[in-house]
Amino acid sequence: MHDIDIYDLPDLLDRTQRLIGLDPGTKTIGMAVSDRNFTVASPIGTIKRTKFKRDAEELKAICLDRNIGGIIMGLPVNMDGTEGPRCQSVRTLADNLQTIAGIELPIAFWDERMSTSAVERFLIGEADMTRKRRSEVVDKAAAAYILQGALDAIQRHLKI
Repeated sequence: MHDIDIYDLPDLLDRTQRLIGLDPGTKTIGMAVSDRNFTVASPIGTIKRTKFKRDAEELKAICLDRNIGGIIMGLPVNMDGTEGPRCQSVRTLADNLQTIAGIELPIAFWDERMSTSAVERFLIGEADMTRKRRSEVVDKAAAAYILQGALDAIQRHLKI
């Protein structure tokens, strides 16, 4: 059950559940969670990618521990709006999380164009972070940026 319309996610969760935002990269998966009202995204960490089974077990444990009811995955769409190999990789990860790892949560995708570069610019300009420190936080911050964009869209949709 993935490629759910993002606006349908709130209706698929109960009032106690939250959303997790994922920024899947080749080396890490950045993570952020929403509050129960779907208004604020908070970065929570990264999973250092190793073997799929171990990564999926770690994600599954986090989802259970934090009462997650749905997943929003950043989709790295090309600047011209087309989907390339990186998008296919994210879609395959979503398929595998559900079919192989048994994570039975609805998954929606959110266009993550420019999320990492926007976060990098902020960390350099506003937060004045060193390169080493930025590398430690950029993935989870990008996940929060992705999730916050999706939450803002959901909130705008709910007010219509």
